Amino acid sequence: MHSIASSAGARRLFATSIIARLPLAMLSIGLVVHVQRLTGSFAAAGVVTGVYAIAEGVGAPLLGQLVDRRGQTLVLLASASAAALLLVAIAVVPAGAPLGVLIALAAGIGLATPPVGACLRTQLPALLSDPSAVRSAFALEASVLELSWIFGPPLVLLLGAVWSTGAALALGGVVLLVATAAFAAQPASRSWQPTRADRRARGGSLRTPAMRTLVTVLIAVGVLLGADEVAVTAAAKTLDGTTAAAPLFALWGAGSFAGGLLAARLGGGARTGAGVALVLCALTAGSLALIPAAGSMLALGAVLVLAGAAISPTEAALYAMVDAAAPAGTVTEAFAWLATAMAIGGALGAAGAGTLIDRAGPTAAFALAGGAGALAILTTLLRSRTLAPPQTSAIAHIDAQLPHRAAA
Repeated sequence: MHSIASSAGARRLFATSIIARLPLAMLSIGLVVHVQRLTGSFAAAGVVTGVYAIAEGVGAPLLGQLVDRRGQTLVLLASASAAALLLVAIAVVPAGAPLGVLIALAAGIGLATPPVGACLRTQLPALLSDPSAVRSAFALEASVLELSWIFGPPLVLLLGAVWSTGAALALGGVVLLVATAAFAAQPASRSWQPTRADRRARGGSLRTPAMRTLVTVLIAVGVLLGADEVAVTAAAKTLDGTTAAAPLFALWGAGSFAGGLLAARLGGGARTGAGVALVLCALTAGSLALIPAAGSMLALGAVLVLAGAAISPTEAALYAMVDAAAPAGTVTEAFAWLATAMAIGGALGAAGAGTLIDRAGPTAAFALAGGAGALAILTTLLRSRTLAPPQTSAIAHIDAQLPHRAAA
C-alpha cells in the first residue's frame, strides 16, 4: 500500500478507476428496479438484467483485445461514451416500452462497458516495479472495490426513491463517462501502447494452460459467490419474514474489505498454486460454515464476516498471476477474461441456487457453494504446475515498454 501512496501516477489511476467502476456496482439493481417500474414485471426485469450481465461478460474480452491492439485511450473513451449514451437512453424510455427495446439497450450497455479494471491491472506492474508491491496493490484494489459493492446498491435505490430510477441510471452513466475519461487522460494510460511484437500475437490470452487454469478456477469461485448471494437472501427472508439481506451483504463486504487490507499489508498474499489452494480452502470453509449458521440472523452475520475475509485475497492472488500467465500482447484481454469468468460463474451459481432453494431450502444452496469451492481447490491442485511462472511472460514485455512510459 505504501508503494501506491508514494507513486503519484499509480494513485491517480487507482482513484479514477475506482470512481469509474462505482456505477457498475449500481447497474444490476438499478436495471432491476427501473425495468420493473417501466413494465410492472419482475420477470421482465430479471430478463433484462440477465441479458446485461451476459453482454458484459461477452464484451469485456473483446474490448480487452482491442486495448491490447490499439492502446487504452481510444477504446476507453469510445466504450464509455457508448455506454453512457445507452444508459441515458434507457433512462428516458417511457413506461410501456416494448421489452425488446429494453433488452437491446441492456445488451448494448453490457457490450460497451469500458474495461477500466483490466486497464488498471495492466498498468500496475509498470508503475510499481517491486513484485511484492504489485501483489499488495492487487490486494488493495480488490479490497477497496468491495466498498463500491457495499455502498453502490443502496445508493442507487436511494436515488431511485428520492429522484427517479431513470435519473439514477443516467447519473451513473455520467459518472462512468467522466471518471473513465479522467482515467484515460492520465499519462500512464495515454502512453501505454502494445509493442510491435505484441501486435503480432495470435490466438488470444486463453491459449496458455495457465490462463485456462485461472479462468476455470474463477468460474468455480463465481459459482460459490453467486450461490451464496442467493442463499443468504433466501435465508434472511425465511428468518425475518421480509427481505432482510442488505445488512448481511454489508457484513460480507466488510469482511472482504478487511481481508484484502490484511493481504495487502502482508505483501499481497498467495504466490503459488499451492498458496492459492490454501486461500480457496478458507473461502470454501467459510461457505460451508454458513450451513449451520443459516438458522440465525446473528450467526449468519458473524460467519459472513469471516467468510468474506477470504474473497479479496483470493481474487488478488489470481489477478497477480496474470502477468506471468498471459501471452505477450494479451494482458488486458486476460484480465477481462477473469472478470467474464466471475460473471459466468456468478450467473450459474445464482441459477443453480435458486433451483435448489425452491426444492430443499437455503442450506442446499450453501452446499452448492461449498461444492464449487471444492472444485476450485481440486482444479488448482491438479493444475498447479501450469501456474508456475514461465520464462517468457507478459510482464517481461511490460517491462520492455518502461522507457516509453517515462512520462507516467
